Formats: sequence, structure tokens, C-alpha cells
Amino acid sequence: MYTFIIILISLICLLLTVAVLLQPGQGQGLAGGVAGNLGAGAVMGARRTADFLSKATTYLGGTFLALCLIANFFIDRGTTGRSVISGSVPAGQTQPALPQLPAADSTGN
Repeated sequence: MYTFIIILISLICLLLTVAVLLQPGQGQGLAGGVAGNLGAGAVMGARRTADFLSKATTYLGGTFLALCLIANFFIDRGTTGRSVISGSVPAGQTQPALPQLPAADSTGN
């Protein structure tokens, strides 16, 4: 299931990249050149194309966020339940001995 979600996330990333790059910017961006050559602007009109790309960016971004959160629940974390921070030692293993510091004499040296 995790692999399927990752594939969907990758596909959405590609679509989101295309949708963002096609949006018109201050200089009309790629939407003026690429979309104009493909006929998208002529078929739907320049304003409707911009509205469509804006909505597509919103929906793709929201879907991307949701899938990333869902994928977090499908990550295989193992079955040991051992925490690195707690420093617990698994059964059957001994904890390594700590190095011993030399004892200080009574003169303070």
C-alpha cells in the first residue's frame, strides 16, 4: 500500500509541476508560449485557462498534502518497539562497560 501511495505522490508532483509552470506570471510565463502553441488558450480562452490552472494547482497541492500524511501511517517502523533515545538493551545482549576514570588522590592532583 505504501508503494502505491508513493507512486501516486510522484505522479501528482509531476502534474503539479506542469500546472505551476503553465500558469501565467507577470510576463505571461510558459502559459503564453507553450499553452498558446498547444491551442489551450484558443480553445478555452486565456482567462478560463488561468482559472483552470489555478484550481488544478489548489486541488493537486491539497491532494499531495493529504497523501503525504496518509503515507506516514503506512511506513514500516518494525516490530521491536525499541527506542534509540531510551537506550534500552534488547534481551540477550549486555550493555557495554563504561570506561573507568583514574581515581583522584587525596591531595587533589
